[in-house]
Amino acid sequence: MSTDTIVIKQHVIDPEICIRCNTCEAICPVGAITHDSLNYVVKADICNLCMDCISPCPTGSIDNWRMVPKAQAYSIEEQLKWDELPAELSAEAIAAALGNAGAAQEAQTAVQAAPSSPSLAASTAVALGLNSAQFGSTLPPWSAAHAYTNLYGPKAIDKSITATVTGNVRVTEVGKEYDTHHIVLDFGSLPFPVLEGQSVGIIPSGTDVNGKGHHARQYSVASPRNGERPGYNNLSLTIKRVLEDHQGQPVRGVGSNYMCDLQVGDKVQVIGPFGASFLMPNHPKSNIVMICTGTGSAPMRAMTEWRRRLRSSGKFEGGKLMLFFGARTQQELPYFGPLQNLPKDFIDIEFAYSRTPGQPKRYVQDALRERAADIAALLKEGNSYFYVCGLKSMEEGVVMALRDIAQQAGLDWESVGAALKKAGRLHLETY
Repeated sequence: MSTDTIVIKQHVIDPEICIRCNTCEAICPVGAITHDSLNYVVKADICNLCMDCISPCPTGSIDNWRMVPKAQAYSIEEQLKWDELPAELSAEAIAAALGNAGAAQEAQTAVQAAPSSPSLAASTAVALGLNSAQFGSTLPPWSAAHAYTNLYGPKAIDKSITATVTGNVRVTEVGKEYDTHHIVLDFGSLPFPVLEGQSVGIIPSGTDVNGKGHHARQYSVASPRNGERPGYNNLSLTIKRVLEDHQGQPVRGVGSNYMCDLQVGDKVQVIGPFGASFLMPNHPKSNIVMICTGTGSAPMRAMTEWRRRLRSSGKFEGGKLMLFFGARTQQELPYFGPLQNLPKDFIDIEFAYSRTPGQPKRYVQDALRERAADIAALLKEGNSYFYVCGLKSMEEGVVMALRDIAQQAGLDWESVGAALKKAGRLHLETY
């Protein structure tokens, strides 16, 4: 069959529902998903329809498809400009596009998965050295509490919930260019249950350059399940003010600056909650290893605080807690002061700074390797759970460190990694 007559099932992402959380791009094993400042999109010539990205998507925006002639598949450039998905083509329209009015029936049945590109997939794997995403679990720990999701949907602004700002404090020592804020939102009498590891979407006020309302921005919850202030219907977020892009070019992040500039008493539109896998274990003596950078500390703060509250109640016997926390400098590390006050017999903390003047660069994966004996023992322990959250660039280094530690301890990493994934014991949430 000529490629001119092939019809493919093209994988597309709904820009109206997508909350730009980066989950799909992070987990895609062949590098078929990319994004710009507006949309996340799928490359038709690379996507092999493996479906790895479907279940982790918190909103279902990734689970969309369009039947199109292969020669007329939607390009990346087209998809990046979408405000909504294009209408589905009828069989007759597809047949007409193929230049054969009698091919309507063929267009309905001659569906071919978008071909994968083995050479590209292989070269991507070689370039990365390790496909770290394949080891990240999409299943929660067996003892995780039930997570409520999508109680307030992203499709329409009137489906959001209004929260009131009851606190906004800076939690880094340095000046405004690296501002990180701890923001508390109160929902009053409206239900908004969240668990440690879940996230919410914030809809910034105002409109974009095209006069349309802003898309929701996703932020991990930094408070435990019973609230930043126990007994109140509230939660907290950890947000860094964005003033430059990944290339170092000046840009004022819409969501982060909107949130960091909020005053007590301001109202905020919220959607969610999102996330049903990056959840903490709740059974006694379970060990938790938390590895994060910057504002990736938000879910780790939530887990740590919940364990601290359980410990103070005397009703829960928790296992070992370890935190590997990275930042450029101590001054840029959120919550540094409060972390120093946690009891040493409660949590084992390793800080890693990559830009301390006069000191060699040290990253979280370096700290992991330095604690190889402890990590190896926890990898062997089926009661241990690992959580990684922060910039995408850290993910590969962390997983490689875990692999090397396992192998040095005489463990087969492929077996260990597969077991961690199957049991919901290794979670990767990077952006």
